[in-house]
Amino acid sequence: MSRLICLIALLFVASAQAEVRVLTSIKPLQLIAAAVQDGVGAPEVLLPPGASPHHYALRPSDVRRVRDADLLYWVGADLENFLPRVLNNRQKPQVAVQDLPGMALRHFGDSHEEHAGHGEDHADEDLGHDHDHRPGSLDAHLWLSPVNAKVIAARMAADLSALDAANAARYAANLQAFEQRLDALDGRIRPQLAALQGKPYFVFHEAFDYFEAAYGLKHAGVFSVLTEVQPGARHVAAMRERLQAAGPSCVFSEPPLRPRLAETLTAGLPVKLAELDALGGSLPVDATAYPLLLENLANGLSECLNSL
Repeated sequence: MSRLICLIALLFVASAQAEVRVLTSIKPLQLIAAAVQDGVGAPEVLLPPGASPHHYALRPSDVRRVRDADLLYWVGADLENFLPRVLNNRQKPQVAVQDLPGMALRHFGDSHEEHAGHGEDHADEDLGHDHDHRPGSLDAHLWLSPVNAKVIAARMAADLSALDAANAARYAANLQAFEQRLDALDGRIRPQLAALQGKPYFVFHEAFDYFEAAYGLKHAGVFSVLTEVQPGARHVAAMRERLQAAGPSCVFSEPPLRPRLAETLTAGLPVKLAELDALGGSLPVDATAYPLLLENLANGLSECLNSL
């Protein structure tokens, strides 16, 4: 009987060791990890819902989670500038995905090849950027590129297999399934988004360039304002002039907050206000959620622009 108890205890320890504790900085990376770990483990995320990765204050419990996770994935210092100091004391593996080989990185001010010449058509009023979007600086919203998502998933699968060889075949199969889901998504939304080319829309946050570049879209302008700051009358007038010149258009904000400026800016104009969620805040964390993040962007763009 004692041997049986020991055997059960050993099996329990082995199974407990098999689940690798994965921590990601932001939810989109958690969604990619969830696809790779499907059926084996459940990745955790550092930032709570609604928190901005551009300026987050770590709590003592966050510091402990960063220290204890077996694998940690973050975008890099260009996005989560609150993390490097804590990561200096971390002993276990950590990956800044912006540094992975094969990542297709963009910089602010890059024009989309499909829209050569549109780079000048940009309404980026300097009304107080809440993070570094200066021309030439890295655009860290890299998770909105399907190509980059595949690179990130492949690295996660390799890292997990190295720490948990018993489940290596499962991680490889999950990676293949993830890539297939993304390819299927591409087939669905590419013609959907091609029909939107030329329809004007504006954004309050320049977060979608990777997605736009992948599908041949380009926003007509960026109204970069802090949600808690009301800009001066001259700036509001200049932005309204851009909207008037564009004619019927959409202006997209991001949840959970819509800038107070939005209603003032669009009052009396043929403009519709809508939301695009770059972080997938409302999505469940499962193997199918990351493609749904991209599909929701496509549907949000289509719903508003097709209604003009």
